[in-house]
Amino acid sequence: MLETINLINKIKTLGLEKDVFEGNFGLEKENVRVDRTGKLALSPHPIGFGNKLQNPFITTDFSESQIEMITPTCSTIKESYNFLENIHHIVSLELEDEYLWPQSAPPLLPNEETIPIARYDSSAKGHQAEEYRMKLAEKYGKKKQLISGIHFNFSFTEHLLQMIHQQLSTGLSFKEFKNEIYLKVSRNFLKYRWLLIYLFGASVSEKCFDSTCDDRSHNNLEYGSSFRNGLCGYRNKTNFHVSHRNVEEYLRDLNKLIKTGEISRVEEYYSPVKLKPHDKKNYLSSLSKDGIAYVEFRILDLNPLHKVGIDLNTLEFFHLFILFTLFINEKETKGIDQNIALKNHNLVASLGRKPQLMLLKNEHEKISMHDWGHNILDKMLDLALQLGIKENKYKEIIRSAKEKIDNPEKTISSVISKGVKEHSYIDYHLNLAEVHLKESKRKKFNLLHHEDLELSTQILLMNALKTGVNFEILDRQENFVLLDDGFKQEYVKQATKTSLDSYSTVLIMENKLVTKKVLNHTGIKVPIGEYYNNINEAKNAYRLFCNQDIVIKPKSTNFGLGITILKNVFSRHLFEKAVEMAFTHDTSILIEEFVDGKEYRFLVIGDDVVGILNRVPANVIGDGYSNITELVIEKNKDPLRGKGYKTPLERIDLGEPEKMFLREQGKDFMYMPKHGERIFLRENSNISTGGDSIDYTDEIPVEYKTVAIKAAKAAGATICGVDMVIPDITKNKIEENYAIIELNFNPAIHIHSFPYKGKNRMPGQKIIKALGF
Repeated sequence: MLETINLINKIKTLGLEKDVFEGNFGLEKENVRVDRTGKLALSPHPIGFGNKLQNPFITTDFSESQIEMITPTCSTIKESYNFLENIHHIVSLELEDEYLWPQSAPPLLPNEETIPIARYDSSAKGHQAEEYRMKLAEKYGKKKQLISGIHFNFSFTEHLLQMIHQQLSTGLSFKEFKNEIYLKVSRNFLKYRWLLIYLFGASVSEKCFDSTCDDRSHNNLEYGSSFRNGLCGYRNKTNFHVSHRNVEEYLRDLNKLIKTGEISRVEEYYSPVKLKPHDKKNYLSSLSKDGIAYVEFRILDLNPLHKVGIDLNTLEFFHLFILFTLFINEKETKGIDQNIALKNHNLVASLGRKPQLMLLKNEHEKISMHDWGHNILDKMLDLALQLGIKENKYKEIIRSAKEKIDNPEKTISSVISKGVKEHSYIDYHLNLAEVHLKESKRKKFNLLHHEDLELSTQILLMNALKTGVNFEILDRQENFVLLDDGFKQEYVKQATKTSLDSYSTVLIMENKLVTKKVLNHTGIKVPIGEYYNNINEAKNAYRLFCNQDIVIKPKSTNFGLGITILKNVFSRHLFEKAVEMAFTHDTSILIEEFVDGKEYRFLVIGDDVVGILNRVPANVIGDGYSNITELVIEKNKDPLRGKGYKTPLERIDLGEPEKMFLREQGKDFMYMPKHGERIFLRENSNISTGGDSIDYTDEIPVEYKTVAIKAAKAAGATICGVDMVIPDITKNKIEENYAIIELNFNPAIHIHSFPYKGKNRMPGQKIIKALGF
């Protein structure tokens, strides 16, 4: 029916050129875990990813050692790719002393009995999943099931299909029309799939993982394009030809395979392309009743040369190839002969890089792979040019593909085969795995492609994805996000402003005067001081405080802004300058005693102290020849330091507060410290003003943790930063040995995740749990 219509002209007439390139995209990727020597990792699936049956993003495939990563449905290829890159990033960083094996073909494998089948919970679903995998192991062998790859899920937008359907007099219902569209795509995909195997084949192996294979046919280092797609690769024992002429015949053939016991269920049909229904749990009935929802393409190897196993250009080419399969006229190409399509598939998988390779155009005619490849690529480019979308992008993608057709040594499979020959199969891929992991570690504190968000928000979202909770960014500037696991939703601002805390609680912690009174009423020790809302009255109070160590701070501020600490003997001029600075941040201020001792930030979540940091004020250590300015510049080069709370530590500024503090020490920015001499640039210890964070969670006695939890509860806070000064953590009488100087309603969690010294206390994970996910 579709062959009587010029779809391109109809698309252009309707002005739907841009809509053609839109769609719904999803990616699924499998990676085997290996140890540091390239052997299959026999450790359990990481517990941090939660229940395998419930996490929609990170689960296991066949084996406990084989991680599967799944993106949700995305509206653009780039969005889907970015999501997959983040899942890969999160998984890589979660593994302990292990790598994600970058190759589709397995690593060093133990004997069959030792390879662990994926284990699930005791539910009926978990039991069924294990039972199915045991049957696969018995039928195909465990080793073969470890062959991994990437699946590309795609559908056109409903808007595009409805617009075309409304304009065509096909006599088909919308469901029937959609089925025709996806059936045509699948038929042509099967016919021309050999081109994808040649261009993107990346799996090589020196071993066969199927005892029934001819050992002479598996080694594809010389000419092969894809071991995974080859005779010994990931396929059924028999070459099934399931009809793609219509949905009824497709279902008839699948039903027959199941009834005869050739496959146990639909999932065991290992076709390069599969028609997918709306309800995957009831595959056969849903496909019959509701029609085709999308198409799953299962032909892509993992590309070891890329960290994620695939790159964006490959996905862009793949999408254009799908469009080509829709718009090409099947009458001119005489439809599909599945036997011929399979023979071409096998030829290219095993001999794709062989000079002068000839393929079967039909039963009686052969054609040069080189010529046929150029012909298809020309048609793909012509399609992109006719539709006029991203022309320059597609010109470059097609040019690169043609270069690989003309020069087989530039194909992915050739580059990898050469590397394997030079370094050995295991060493070559293990080295790539190490390189990819190092790349992830360089940005270990970031949610990729979201680096503009506050770091604490990035960390929370990374932990959300890790445990299977999706997110939507509602306001990037405000770091306002929606967390959604399909059952419940939570709105969160800046990682720690959640529904767990009331508005009045926030107001209490925001107001330092009220905070002091609330804590005091509860019997918690706080610094003694005075409150001022008039700048002149505050300045005239110099005589009350000139003989003691004091802190001058705005009533309602955060991140150490406007705070000055004055110790020993200080001048009236310095006192008044500090008062003026505090009033620039608020209409009222506090002047209170300075409590001597180390300052610690307690992060309280619910009934637990999640982490404790000693925040060391901004400082530099002399090298004997650099001045303070030069030392600050050098210290700020640390990749952990940045601006705007997008890195674990903040860069040190050399502004008025630092200038004042140095002046009190008789120094300035040009002072040259001796070798090993530490110079403090501020008295206050906030990380936001360049301080260092030292983890003390395990060193602080439990009695102080109890005080911190009591303080948070006094304000009614579930998530709270408690700033406590403790002169000596070894003293037994804690009631005389501490003072709480502040409660923080928006405590940064990144400082507890990536301290200057110490270990990650996983606060993001604990917030996700506290929210009930």
